[in-house]
Amino acid sequence: MKHVWRWLLIFPLYIHAQPPACDILIRNGKIIDGTGNSWYYGDVAVSNGKIIQVGKTLPYTATQLIDAAGLVIAPGFIDVHTHIEGDETGDPMAQSFIYDGVTTVIAGNCGTSNVNIARYFSFIDSLRLSVNVATLIGHNDVRKAVMGRANRDATPAEMRQMELLVEEAMRDGAVGLSTGLIYIPGTYSKTPEIVALAKIASAYNGVYATHMRNEGDSVTAAIREALLVGKEAGIPVQISHFKLSGQQNWGRSKETVAMVKAARNEGIEVTIDQYPYTASSTSISTLLPDALLADGQDSIVARLQRSEQKKEAINYMLDRLKKRKLKHFGYAVVASYKPDSTYNGKSIEAINLMKGRKHTAKYEAETVIDIMLNGGAGAVFHGMGEEDVKYIMQYPFNMFASDASIRLYGQGMPHPRGYGTNARVLAKYVREEKIITLEEAIRRMTSLPAQKFQLRQRGLIKEGMFADIVIFDPATVQDAATFEKPHAYSKGFRYVLVNGELTVNNGFHTGARNGKALYGPGKNQSND
Repeated sequence: MKHVWRWLLIFPLYIHAQPPACDILIRNGKIIDGTGNSWYYGDVAVSNGKIIQVGKTLPYTATQLIDAAGLVIAPGFIDVHTHIEGDETGDPMAQSFIYDGVTTVIAGNCGTSNVNIARYFSFIDSLRLSVNVATLIGHNDVRKAVMGRANRDATPAEMRQMELLVEEAMRDGAVGLSTGLIYIPGTYSKTPEIVALAKIASAYNGVYATHMRNEGDSVTAAIREALLVGKEAGIPVQISHFKLSGQQNWGRSKETVAMVKAARNEGIEVTIDQYPYTASSTSISTLLPDALLADGQDSIVARLQRSEQKKEAINYMLDRLKKRKLKHFGYAVVASYKPDSTYNGKSIEAINLMKGRKHTAKYEAETVIDIMLNGGAGAVFHGMGEEDVKYIMQYPFNMFASDASIRLYGQGMPHPRGYGTNARVLAKYVREEKIITLEEAIRRMTSLPAQKFQLRQRGLIKEGMFADIVIFDPATVQDAATFEKPHAYSKGFRYVLVNGELTVNNGFHTGARNGKALYGPGKNQSND
C-alpha cells in the first residue's frame, strides 16, 4: 500500500480532480471587455457577485450556464446622467434602464439631488433597486436649503452653510458636485460661488458635472465658465448633455468640441456626455425669463398676472423664437401636464389651436403663460441638428447618457431617451451608420464612466470586478421607443447581471433587485 501512496505523490496529475464550481458560467460569447480593445471569443465565470475568471473554455461547473454563442458579452452599462429621484418606488425593478443594458446610474445631476446623501443611500439600500446607484450633490438643492429661491448673492454665512452641506455630502459618499445653471436658483449664482463649492468637492476627489448656463447662442461662454471652474477648483469637469440648441446654432459643434480638446491639451481634465437624439427635454419654464421664476410658484403667478411683466415674458419668448428662425412654437411639445393630460404629446402650437386661439406666435406664448399659471409642465424641445449629434459622438472622451428618470410605463409622453438611449447608439450609430465602432461604443458606456466617477471595480470584464454584465445580440439590438410612442422597452438584451445576479434572463426581467448604493471616494468605507 505504501508503494501506491508513493506513486500518487510522484504522479499527482493522474488523479481525476473535480472541476471548480461557480454560480454562473457564460460560454462561447464575443467578449468586448470595455477597454476599447477588439472582441475575442471566450467564457466568463461568476461567483459571489464577482467575475472570478475570463478565458477560453473555462473548466467550471456552474449552477447556471448561459450559452452566449452569437452574442456579445460586455460590462453593464453606466448611465452617467439620470434623474431617478422621486421615481425609485414607482418601479424598483428599473425596467426602462435594465432593458436598455444599464446596471448603474449616476443620480443628482443638473444641480438637483437629495441634500442628505447618507439618508438617500440608506433609502436606496433598503429599497434595493435592480440597478446600482451613485449620486452627485446638487448645487441647486444645496442653495435652496440655505437661501430658498432668492435672486441674490449668498452672504458669507450662507456660503459657509452651503460649503458645510457639500462637505457632508462628499463625506457621505457623493461622487461630486453638480450644477444646473439654467434652473432656479442655480441661474442666480455667480462663478465664484460655484468655484468655492467645487473646491470642497475637489478636496474629496469628486468631479464637477454641469448643466451649463447656456447650450445655444452663448454656449462658448458657458463652456469657458465650466472650464474655469475646473481650473480654479482643481477638479475634473463633466459637461452634461453636450449639444447645440436652436437651428441658428447648427454646425457649431466643431467649435465647441474644439474647445474641449484644447482644454484637455492644457491639462484640464474635462469630458462630456450626450444623448443620441435631436430633441431635449426639460421644464416648460425654461422658455421664460429667469427673473420671473424666483421665490416659488406663488411669486411666479403674481408676476405673470401683472400686465407689464406678462408682456415682458411674451416679448422674451417671441424674441427667442425669432432667433430660432421659427414662426411658431411647434418645436415645444408637452410631455406631462397634470391639470389636463390631453395636452400630453401635443405641441404648444397645437394646444393653442385646440384652445380656439389665433394661429400666431403671440397667442402661443400666452398659452405657455397659462400653463405656467397652472403649475408648469415637462416638455420635449425639438431643436438640435443630426450632423452635430454625429460629430459630437465621434469625440472619444464622450459618454452616453439618458438624462432620464425611471420611466413609469404608460405615464405621460416623455422623451424616448428614457427607454432607448444605449440601444439607439448600438443600432443606429454603430450598426447602421457606423459613426463609431462597437468596441468604442462599449468603452464609452462602461470603463470611461467608471473611471470618471471612480466607480471601483466596475466597467470591465476582468477578474475581480463586480459582475455587472450585459449579453446582447449586436445584429438585433434596437431601441423601440419613439417620440410618438415613447413607452417601449429596448430589444436585444438577452441577459443582464447586476452584482452577479441574473436580472434579465432570455429577454425577461427576473424580478431580481440586487443593485446597491455606490459610494464616492470621500466615503470612509470600502465597497469591496
